[in-house]
Amino acid sequence: MRVLVTGGAGYIGSIAARTFLDAGHDVTVLDSLERGHAAAVDSRATFVQAPVSDTEALAHTLPGTDLVLHFAGYIDVAESQADPALYFRKNLQEPSVMLVHMLDSGVRHLVFSSTAAVYGQPDTIPITEDAPTLPINAYGQSKMEFERRIEDAESTGELSAVRLRYFNVAGAWPDGSLGEAHDPETHIVPRLLAAAASGDPFTVFGDDYPTPDGTCVRDYIHVLDLANAHLAAAEHLMRDGEGLACNVGGGRGYSNLEIAETCARALGRDIQLILGERRPGDPATLVASVDRARQVLGWAPERDLETMVRDAWRWHSTHPNGYRD
Repeated sequence: MRVLVTGGAGYIGSIAARTFLDAGHDVTVLDSLERGHAAAVDSRATFVQAPVSDTEALAHTLPGTDLVLHFAGYIDVAESQADPALYFRKNLQEPSVMLVHMLDSGVRHLVFSSTAAVYGQPDTIPITEDAPTLPINAYGQSKMEFERRIEDAESTGELSAVRLRYFNVAGAWPDGSLGEAHDPETHIVPRLLAAAASGDPFTVFGDDYPTPDGTCVRDYIHVLDLANAHLAAAEHLMRDGEGLACNVGGGRGYSNLEIAETCARALGRDIQLILGERRPGDPATLVASVDRARQVLGWAPERDLETMVRDAWRWHSTHPNGYRD
């Protein structure tokens, strides 16, 4: 399979690209390096530095491609609220250029990196793919709008796509050679690991939610399990499988305190926790139903939270400055 990986110099994209290479596929990475890292691109891949809206790069990379894995985009919810126009440009307008060129080039298969943020604050847990899509921030809205563009193309028979709706992603390549390097870092596991390493206190927002320990509960998936979900989705499409939306999570929830305790245990260090006020818009519990992915794609998560944390620490402890090390 000839695969184009957009955003393949980022956290999830780089690990997915390596997963596809290890499976014997031909991979081209397209990344602007605005927020990605050239050092994260596997040397076996062909690398093209360009945004997904670069028509010359698309004309060069798309012909002969069997499938596109689209990871490129912006992911910071707070930033999306501060600058919605940026997120609609990066997550909707620019990928729409790519989508048009895909169809013009005869590329009919797409696996899209979507998000559980399209659900907003769901009424029912676990969340199924049939839940209403009512995003509450610009990040989720921009992803939802691009899903609609995909559905429009599917309705004409021009495209078949799997839209993978991610829950919380953690972990790293098991040997610590690829991992998470965001600036600033907003995800809880790397921030907890940094607090454990430095001895700085860590603030948990809200301890009065209707959950077993009063803190928010979230669903976590190991980044390698997520990469394997993309491989399963690609194989599904190449077998002429139907297009669909699929949740990809661990299928169970962990509270913020459980995450902190797991990080402390993995490092053998205490983490000083400060209990702060709730953040506006934080739902008490978000947990995925992964039944559809299991039944249709034949995929299921394999790695537990402790494995996620151990692998993440292997990366962060050897790359304290990310890919600058």
